[in-house]
Amino acid sequence: MEYKEFLEYIYERHSGNVKLGLERMLGILKRLGEPNLKLKGIHVAGTNGKGSTCAMLESLCKAHGHKTGLNTSPHLVDYRERIRINGKNIESQELIRIYLKWKKVFQEFEASFFEITTAMAFYHFWEQKVDTAIFEVGLGGRLDGTNPFAAEVAAITSISFDHVKSLGNTIKKIAWEKAGIIKPDQDVVLGNIPEEAFEVISNICEQRGARIIRLGRDYRIENIELKEDGTFFDYCDENVTWRGLCVNLIGEHQAFNAGVAINAFIKMMLKRHEDIDLYKVKSALNSTQWQGRMQVLQKEPIVLLDGAHNEEGIRVLVKNLRNIYAGRRIIFVLAILRDKNLEQMIHDICSVADKLIISKNKSNRAAEISEQVEYAEKYKADYETASDVVSGTKRALELAAKEDVVIVSGSLYTISEILAERFIKE
Repeated sequence: MEYKEFLEYIYERHSGNVKLGLERMLGILKRLGEPNLKLKGIHVAGTNGKGSTCAMLESLCKAHGHKTGLNTSPHLVDYRERIRINGKNIESQELIRIYLKWKKVFQEFEASFFEITTAMAFYHFWEQKVDTAIFEVGLGGRLDGTNPFAAEVAAITSISFDHVKSLGNTIKKIAWEKAGIIKPDQDVVLGNIPEEAFEVISNICEQRGARIIRLGRDYRIENIELKEDGTFFDYCDENVTWRGLCVNLIGEHQAFNAGVAINAFIKMMLKRHEDIDLYKVKSALNSTQWQGRMQVLQKEPIVLLDGAHNEEGIRVLVKNLRNIYAGRRIIFVLAILRDKNLEQMIHDICSVADKLIISKNKSNRAAEISEQVEYAEKYKADYETASDVVSGTKRALELAAKEDVVIVSGSLYTISEILAERFIKE
């Protein structure tokens, strides 16, 4: 089986098998030898910031000599991004070998695309004897395929509205779903969590004998400074004060994501009685790479990709654009999914964009151009339309002067199409 054939098969055969519940996943993992119970590491949930936090954790662990396994979703360009060891994507032939080894089990359980991918990640990390596994929750937490991971530490980066049809239409319901990853006697590190969500998580932790570490109470992020080459901040908790840290990701929110990653890493290292080297911490944060999060593709004009895909994500992106590129003309290439809050997202975008290029990505969930135009006109935006994301970005570059900023955003699907095209000069 060739890699292309594998991809076509897994998408065609398994992508429609989505079914809420853990019965299939637990059954599959039992047949695989329960690698989820043999791995150690950190489990990360949250509405936004999960991927960036996982990338920082991977970097911190690698810097301290750990063999790391990282499972994230979705991928941006290559499916193999979802399963990587020490920062390198799984090899195609290795991926196919694991799939063929357990193909009959996956078929027997009528496994979904996500269940298969997650099960293969568990198995690969166990087979490769990783020191630290890092799993990003796909959706929610309570019923997510990553839930069976017996992690040493859990982290919840943020809680806001997204996937309301699956997770619920209140913050408390969403918090309850995300807190479903919490295991007994676990350290649970929280980022920017609303009070009503904290109440839910706190009750669950009390029931399960887990310990909460909360931003602003048990650790702090201070003196945040945004620059075009990264985000600077100080980290403080009851034991350490580390000043002048810099994460190689842009945005105030990345300082808070870094805080979650640092604290979760500290808690894990304490459990293992391993020493932490501040020089290695600084080096790890400064070298963290994560595609599609305020990612600078070129300068003159500056071209940015950002995967903001919900209300909170766009709000944070707009705030960062104001802080970092104040006084610069901003051209915004936009393509959102139709199951998002289009009006609020486009309202916020219009508050900072001097020019909108409205397009449609290739997802079957993509909002029509006309749906997005309706709100652009409502908020009196200067806009044009483009049939697709790539042509929209090319048009933005035609319009941009050297000192302008072009930002492509609205969905991970949107930015993935730019990354795949690679027409922009690095």
